[in-house]
Amino acid sequence: MLKEFKDFIGKGNVMDMAVGIIIGAAFTAIVTSMVNDLINPIIGLFMGGVDFTNNFIVLSGDGEYASLAAAREAGAAAFAYGAFFMAVINFLIIAFVVFMLVRYVNKAKDAASKQEEIQAAAEPAGPSELDVLLEIRDALKK
Repeated sequence: MLKEFKDFIGKGNVMDMAVGIIIGAAFTAIVTSMVNDLINPIIGLFMGGVDFTNNFIVLSGDGEYASLAAAREAGAAAFAYGAFFMAVINFLIIAFVVFMLVRYVNKAKDAASKQEEIQAAAEPAGPSELDVLLEIRDALKK
């Protein structure tokens, strides 16, 4: 069983997946910072400094609260539609950023493969296996 586990871990796709998860976790911090620290303030500037995070409706009806945090601290049932709206906006921004990065990587890969094709086409092709066999046959006939 230990040998099977060792073979499983040693496969390339398992290691690739592990590296992808680790890089993805590190990349998440970068994208989250970009959204929270760079993009959301710009959106807030164009929308007049509006932050939807504190928009909520108290469902229990037992008072007014200055913020969503105060309502949650008091244990009131709050419908936090603003936080949900901001989460959707953040998701769309993150998805767009990831799309742009994947698009850039794909373009770079395509350019590299085209360069390899050009180099392969420029190299003179050697004789095929059939040509070599025919030459051997002809040489043996003599």
